[in-house]
Amino acid sequence: MKQKDVSRRIFLMSAGAAMAGCATGRVPKLKSLGYASPNEKLNIAAIGAGGKGSSDIRNCAKAGENVVALCDVDWDRASKTLNDFPKAKKYKDFRVMLEKEPSIDACTISTPDHMHAVAAAMAMRMGKHVYVQKPLTHTMYEARKLTEIARETGVATQMGNQGHSGEGVRRLCEMIWTGAIGQVREVHIWTNRPVWPQGIPKPLPEEPIPDTMDWDLWIGVAPMRPYNHGYAPHDWRGWWDFGCCALGDMGCHIMDPANWALRLTAPTSIECVSQDGANKQTGPLKSVIRYEFPERFGMIPVTVYWYDGGNKPPRPEGIAPDVKMGDGDNGSYFVGEKGILTTGEYGDNTRFLSEEMNRDYKMPDPIIPRSLGHTEDWLQACKGGLPACSNFSYAGPFTEFVVVGNVALRCEGKLEWNSEKMKFTNNSEANKYVHVKYRKGWTL
Repeated sequence: MKQKDVSRRIFLMSAGAAMAGCATGRVPKLKSLGYASPNEKLNIAAIGAGGKGSSDIRNCAKAGENVVALCDVDWDRASKTLNDFPKAKKYKDFRVMLEKEPSIDACTISTPDHMHAVAAAMAMRMGKHVYVQKPLTHTMYEARKLTEIARETGVATQMGNQGHSGEGVRRLCEMIWTGAIGQVREVHIWTNRPVWPQGIPKPLPEEPIPDTMDWDLWIGVAPMRPYNHGYAPHDWRGWWDFGCCALGDMGCHIMDPANWALRLTAPTSIECVSQDGANKQTGPLKSVIRYEFPERFGMIPVTVYWYDGGNKPPRPEGIAPDVKMGDGDNGSYFVGEKGILTTGEYGDNTRFLSEEMNRDYKMPDPIIPRSLGHTEDWLQACKGGLPACSNFSYAGPFTEFVVVGNVALRCEGKLEWNSEKMKFTNNSEANKYVHVKYRKGWTL
């Protein structure tokens, strides 16, 4: 092996390990940070307590922290969580909760995508640590802004892409960094999403607003429209005003192995290769998107393909039809100079597509620190430990690259992207999707 290759791999290994920033077992004392929480416990609040928000706040409670406040615009959907924490204060407006509950140390944020940024920004500016569900934000500008606020305030942050704390994705990185398949030139990533309605060209008809829901607060930063159960509480993800569609739901999971292992930084171009059911209101029924990434950190340029809605990547030449790729419905494969690696939805069950290579391969020694668990990793960071592994210095740029793909679904042709300036250089129409105008009364 050439000395240049050895030096490059050593650099990538050390950089990757530092980038991981994961917990190593040290549990610092809250009193050293000036916290007043009893028994060295954090006071946690939930912004979004139904659906995924329920499990997010319960994970904090299971870890032994105090749940002191719960906020949800729909008290019917959040009813079980509200009932299970009877001592927690209840709110519908997170702004009111944050102002009235100064004892809050940290917040989980598990709202629809369009409300992540404003809630997280307010909490961080008030000195609260934040755990924000994936995708981190609705737009590229919001992701950049949250990254900056996190750096300025110094609070502990984590995005809810739990696979990033797993053993599998670390093993994949270590295999690639130690040259298991050589330089990687292509990655193919696929999902069975959407599993909710999309391809809907017109707004839905007005229906009565449930008595338990504050529709104005649910709409939040988005343009006002009449209530319909097809938006909330379940199917908002497919609507451009509220969600990030299949990419937003699964990209921060399934693209994470490629992003971490290949240190993808930002794409230089994005293009929709195909889509069915394109319209102005919702994401398409299915799509294929191509990202182009430049040379970075000694790695050659790489093309990343995204497939959703049942689209699948081509089966590599010589790979038998009965050889399983990824997890089947979800997964990715990496095309390198010396072979092809495939991995599952969260980076699990990484293996070569060649059975001969699987038989002869010896896994490298661990390089990246292992995690205590995604929520535990963040809670330890809140208490003064090492940065959480998907903190916003990692999750922010990653989210920018994920959601920029949605712009390719809304604008025809190949889009040239200047990440530093946050601008498309060849399509002025595309630039209106870098950030959206908030409804009056809401600011970032």
